[in-house]
Amino acid sequence: MNLDLKGKTAIVCGSTQGIGKAAAEELSKLGANLVLIARNEEALQASVTELVNSGDQAHSYVVADFSNPQNVKTAIDSYVSEGGDCHILINNTGGPKGGAIKDATVAEFLSAFNQHLICNHILMQSLTPLMIKNGYGRIINVISTSVKQPLPNLGVSNTIRGAVANWSKTLANELGGYGITVNNVLPGATNTSRLKSIAGVKSELTGQSVDDIFSEMGAESPMKRIAEPEEVGATIAFLASPAAGYINGINVPVDGGRTKSL
Repeated sequence: MNLDLKGKTAIVCGSTQGIGKAAAEELSKLGANLVLIARNEEALQASVTELVNSGDQAHSYVVADFSNPQNVKTAIDSYVSEGGDCHILINNTGGPKGGAIKDATVAEFLSAFNQHLICNHILMQSLTPLMIKNGYGRIINVISTSVKQPLPNLGVSNTIRGAVANWSKTLANELGGYGITVNNVLPGATNTSRLKSIAGVKSELTGQSVDDIFSEMGAESPMKRIAEPEEVGATIAFLASPAAGYINGINVPVDGGRTKSL
């Protein structure tokens, strides 16, 4: 099985923590050159030094704020104009805050739409010409199992994640002829700062401890535990590899079997 990514450049968004960082680390283990994107330059500098480097890999970073699509466009266009390359794009950014959909404001929907779908689209348009030129392309969107089964108290997130999934499927149909695959990874409950934040909100509402809430979340999976970021990162790295060249346009839940639908 060919998992070799030597000579390939992978751009990973939201890559200073959680699933994004885990994905970057797994891709570096397969030999890829990494370009990390996030808004905190100090965290980016630290994360670059933690990546595997066999000696001939070149890792770097781009500073961009996904709450500002124009900032993302300026940053990625600058990267490309300065000779940056790309074979693999991992779209990943923090989710909207929790809450019932009936209480969500229009501003919350617009902010989430910009941060997720619009920024994904900007990156895709800037980077797919490089993939076409290279004859190798992988676009992997980190979304949520809410694509298959809406999650309680995550109204805005459920809505926007569904939009991203449909954007991705449409894109897979359009780009497949160029040898570019587009797939979605759907993490379930994963041990990240995002999950801790969600558990914290629930803790305030219910009086339960965060540890008890984590235990309950784990109990919902047949595996009886939540995932570690590295497990999701490994799935992303596989989809980015040559071995996954004929996997296109799908949603891959990484949730231990929690999602009830097929």
